[in-house]
Amino acid sequence: MLLRFHTLLPLILCLFGCCLASGLRADTFVQPDSVYLIGYSAEDGRGGLHFAWSVDHDNWYPIDDRFSFLNSDFGAWGAQKRMFDPYLSRADDGRWHCVWSLNDTIQQFAHAASDNLYEWDRQAYPFVMEAPGTVTAPEVHLSGQAFLVSWRSDGAGTEGVYQARTDNWSDFSTTEPAAENARRNDREMVDVAGTDRFGNVHRVAWETVDDLIKHYEWMQHHNAERAETMAEDPVRFAGLEPLTAEITLQPDRSKAISDKLIGIFFEDISYAADGGLYAELIQNRDFEYEPADKKYNDPEWNAQTAWSLAGDAQWKILTDAPIHENNPHYARVAVTGNGATLRNVGWDGIPLRAGEKYDLSFYARRPSGRGNITARLVAPDGSVIAEKRVRGIGRNWTKLTTTFAAERRIDSASLELSFDKSGAYDLDMISLFPQETFMGRKNGLRKDLAQTIADLKPKFVRFPGGCVAHGDGLGNMYRWENTIGPLEARVPQRNIWNYHQSAGLGYFEYFQFCEDIDAVPIPVVPAGVPCQNSAVGGHGQQCGIPMEDMNAYTQSILNLIEYANGPADSEWGKKRAEAGHPEPFNLQYLGVGNEDLITDVFEERFRMIYEAIGERYPEITVIGTTGPFYMGTDYEEGWELARELDIPMVDEHYYVPPGWMVNNQDFYDKYDRNGPKVYLGEYAAHLPGRPMNVETALTEALYLTAVERNADVVEMTSFAPLLAKEGNTNWNPDLIYFNNTEVKKTVDYYVQQLYGQNAGDEYIPSQVTLSDGNDDVRERVGVSVVRDDATGDVIIRLANLLPVVVSATLDPADLELQGTATLHVLQGEPTDRDATPTTSEIELGGEMTYEMPAYSFSVIRVAVGK
Repeated sequence: MLLRFHTLLPLILCLFGCCLASGLRADTFVQPDSVYLIGYSAEDGRGGLHFAWSVDHDNWYPIDDRFSFLNSDFGAWGAQKRMFDPYLSRADDGRWHCVWSLNDTIQQFAHAASDNLYEWDRQAYPFVMEAPGTVTAPEVHLSGQAFLVSWRSDGAGTEGVYQARTDNWSDFSTTEPAAENARRNDREMVDVAGTDRFGNVHRVAWETVDDLIKHYEWMQHHNAERAETMAEDPVRFAGLEPLTAEITLQPDRSKAISDKLIGIFFEDISYAADGGLYAELIQNRDFEYEPADKKYNDPEWNAQTAWSLAGDAQWKILTDAPIHENNPHYARVAVTGNGATLRNVGWDGIPLRAGEKYDLSFYARRPSGRGNITARLVAPDGSVIAEKRVRGIGRNWTKLTTTFAAERRIDSASLELSFDKSGAYDLDMISLFPQETFMGRKNGLRKDLAQTIADLKPKFVRFPGGCVAHGDGLGNMYRWENTIGPLEARVPQRNIWNYHQSAGLGYFEYFQFCEDIDAVPIPVVPAGVPCQNSAVGGHGQQCGIPMEDMNAYTQSILNLIEYANGPADSEWGKKRAEAGHPEPFNLQYLGVGNEDLITDVFEERFRMIYEAIGERYPEITVIGTTGPFYMGTDYEEGWELARELDIPMVDEHYYVPPGWMVNNQDFYDKYDRNGPKVYLGEYAAHLPGRPMNVETALTEALYLTAVERNADVVEMTSFAPLLAKEGNTNWNPDLIYFNNTEVKKTVDYYVQQLYGQNAGDEYIPSQVTLSDGNDDVRERVGVSVVRDDATGDVIIRLANLLPVVVSATLDPADLELQGTATLHVLQGEPTDRDATPTTSEIELGGEMTYEMPAYSFSVIRVAVGK
């Protein structure tokens, strides 16, 4: 036996007669040849798979019961994603197989396989019972060349033991009853650090446990790095003196990089669309709100939300003979006397600007007779801001319009519709739009909010989500064709973030916005599966569009490409032309899937879509998915699938603490330059409590210097989420916050803007030498230099995440960095949430010297000439 020396989390083996406080190994001990290993889960199913080991099968030591070596991915977060009664089996080839029960009501069990018990392949959840049968306490062992899986069922009329065979974990034999003695029933109860744990025990080589401990220790170290924040800087950098940095540019080693590195990701979350970017001022204009929008958790949310009726009248919501079958609900107001008024309060009030004009439109009819309506914009004190009489209401649905001019500013007005005579009035699609939308577009975007986005100078726009794209269950998937055409013909639906989508901001408007801000459109379509966190129909992403319906769904995606790029006389290009855009939108990229679990259900459908697009539209760059994290099963399996199918680009997502970004600036240095390209589609630095401040902004600026260095691999990035309405926020942090009258840019917004407005397409490497070479110091100073080929300008980015000044001397080598340069500086205390960049001019001549302020991000733009 060999002696081993370890430094992390000391443990003394019981054979020396000492207590094991932590459950890990000793600084020095005689290594056994083999030990016992048990896998188990918590009684409530939470926390995933844990391990403990023993030398004598009597004294057991956990490898930290707070740490999971495998988590169940089945179902939505919260009540689901549980692991009950995990059972481990090792096949003849050395592979470990783990099966577990998902709950005590479902007809499925879970399976995953691993070579080492901590890196697991994709999970599978086979159906092996018919309802009301259940699957509890599954176990597995080899039976010839196949695996025999057995379990107990407690469902009424199905009580007993059942079994099925498989040789590939995808195809199973017919389930059949089995005798109790067909099972090994070798789970046992052991005392692990004073708690009873239930599982099956294996005799394994010590190296197996040693590897588990090493993995645990590495993760502890990794998590410690992730947890680093600037709050510890007074201790971390106690006594640190101002530094000097020598920077030497190496233009002879320059390389081409992506010219689309900085873009935006728009998702309808936190009221980003209706009540936000979409300029419509009337809430619930079509009376299509329904309790299901909020999962029946809000008793005040229904088809009459945001509306009220006053005076001698009653009203109700009807569905017979609507304007269009896609918008079946409308309001019938039965007027019986004077003063009948239907009122809408918008989204917490209707903001009006003095001197601006507003277009009112609505559909109306009277079942008998004719009538008129007086429309008013009314201040909170009851005073009338503007008033118009609308005539021409007859027996048939008619669209009526008028225009208001606001005489004064009101932040919280309401719209009132008053009726001139008794009788019934049917109303629908009641809309109030400012004429001053972004770029003056009809059915357009809120001007100040859209301009704030445009000022980022994004090179692309990814839309419409996110989780919104693939929805909460198959019926809630975002179907692009439901969002084009006349507004009354579009299909509204529940938003996965628990509110309502009117579809007023639809695919035509998305494409038009991209064109208006000179950004490449990147629509994202579901890969035939719903959101992995879906709680509807199939427990998360374990269901998919039935394969017999996949041809039609795939054709819908091909139709989208034709809608965007097809000639005006093609079937779908004609619909684009009818909307007012006969010229193509020049679609180049299409995302398929979003943060998906890489399961067999997903892969089968993704392959079908990917191959169909490649065959019909080979010029389209399809963007695949690698899950929501920078590591783990979905990340590994997503990349493996991308390499196998030669997918040109994959979408990576990760929301991480600032410490991760500081300590992983080499993340993309190791990527294959000849493999699929990367779109970092969602990322942000998250501090405890999720503030947006100088620390998060500078950390993202620092990390982007490393991304820019690797922009030959990482072609696109987009911070997420983009927008959030105050008082209606589903997620923090967000890049831009807003209310009805204000747009509030975060510190992180300015980092994105400084990158977006100073983009380059050629990377110029540099050699950086600091006067203090300590790793903690070195990794908190970032330098990136690029050239903009269109102007010839050289852009120098300098990130200083240290509490001291760094005096930099830059040797331009063969570059003529002379004359007047523009300097942008963002700086402040780490907790500052209100810092904004300053802009000035500096004079350069030959060798450049620049003092990087403490906690700052500086961008220097030099007009070198082409």
